[in-house]
Amino acid sequence: MTDNNHQERLITRDVALIMAATFFFMTASMMSGPIIAGFAHTLGANGALMGFIAGALSLAALFCRPVAGRLSDRTSKRVLAVVGGALYLITNVWYAYASNPASLLAARIVNGVGFACISVCLSTWLSTLLPLSRMGAGMGLYGTMNALAQAFGPDLGIRISKAVSYRAAFLTASAMAVLVVVCVLCIRDAGRPYAARTAQPAREGRRPRLSALFEPKVIPIALIFMMFGIPYFANQSFIVDYAARMQVPFGVSVFFPIYALVLLAVRIALRNWFDTKSFLFFLTLCTVGDVVMLLSLAHLRSFWMLALAAIMTAGGYGLMSSVTQAKAVLIAGKARSGMANTTYYAGIDLGMFLGPLIGGLLFGGVPIVWFYPALLVTMPIAWAIYLPFRRTINGASPRS
Repeated sequence: MTDNNHQERLITRDVALIMAATFFFMTASMMSGPIIAGFAHTLGANGALMGFIAGALSLAALFCRPVAGRLSDRTSKRVLAVVGGALYLITNVWYAYASNPASLLAARIVNGVGFACISVCLSTWLSTLLPLSRMGAGMGLYGTMNALAQAFGPDLGIRISKAVSYRAAFLTASAMAVLVVVCVLCIRDAGRPYAARTAQPAREGRRPRLSALFEPKVIPIALIFMMFGIPYFANQSFIVDYAARMQVPFGVSVFFPIYALVLLAVRIALRNWFDTKSFLFFLTLCTVGDVVMLLSLAHLRSFWMLALAAIMTAGGYGLMSSVTQAKAVLIAGKARSGMANTTYYAGIDLGMFLGPLIGGLLFGGVPIVWFYPALLVTMPIAWAIYLPFRRTINGASPRS
């Protein structure tokens, strides 16, 4: 009986440390996101190069994730996490002392390698420590750490860069990377591979398979989440410029803290739903959230519309990030959790890259009043992806 209670316990010492490491890592990452392009401009980069430098991290991470996923299923996750944290430390110091755009671009690419390693590693590590019956709740809390960092990281980076300097912001992010390494080294579980090594690998070299790079069963989940990520990251990149163009008479930076606080409350309140409600239920709920968010931003005339948009973002993108990550691990199984998280994070990478890219095309190519309504097209596309795969997606449950 005691054994069973211990087995079903959600927050253990190691789980708490992984979540802390995740918060520090994502905060460090999000701090550089909104300021890296501006810093590149001060080093002499033109508009096109500024955009490429900003997106280089996501592109590098996308290509490195398959390797990181395979490593996380085959090697010690502690070692992989320390390597990723060390790369974050090195690259943020590198950012701070970069003297030209080429050096900054090189640092950004190396940062993408570190991002791929540590993001896949920490989420996979956590999934191996959670009981299947609490997977949804556990990954929901993990997603909360990501969401809080995504909300507070950009604000912190912008504030420090404006109050002190860009370099001070990057050095603050490097201090966060040190905390990541400290947390990882304090975890008792070494993060060894969940499944014993099988005798199959000999044939893999001859005929590369999709399953060697991604988890095929999780690809629809990743694409659905990408559709929720595109409006979120487009908004993150352009909300300030949109507000200036629309002559909004109040500051919009408060959007992200409101979103974070609401998301924290929602995930705590609904923590048991992640393991009991269907994916269809959450897809419906989150679609409504994203639609209301985009319409609220399209009619941004008062602070209350901004607050409504932030609240609905929590019920849309924020909630879907936890639901899809938990579902990805359940569909793939613990032995393939590394590849499941690799595939899930590929969806984030594409959303992080395509969101600002599409946002930039809309911002410069359509009347400003159509900026947010045009992004509504992502929701029917998400449903079009879901419908052919609904049996596979809905078939996985914590007890299966």
